[in-house]
Amino acid sequence: MPIFEYLCDDCGTKFEKLVRNGAANGVLCPSCGESHVTTQFSTFAAHSSSPRSSQEALPSCASGKCQTPDLCGRN
Repeated sequence: MPIFEYLCDDCGTKFEKLVRNGAANGVLCPSCGESHVTTQFSTFAAHSSSPRSSQEALPSCASGKCQTPDLCGRN
């Protein structure tokens, strides 16, 4: 089920909701209970401190067997 972001047209509350396919018509605002909501565009953020080459981006793993060398030893 995808997560959609909504904006209530009545009270201005922004909220997220898991919605099954075809069930978007029954979305109610959690603050006021009204069904006058508008679907918002979802965005995500990616942060980088500095541009690096792909070799420098991942630290090396001592054993060389890790699927995720950037997480090696952080358990």
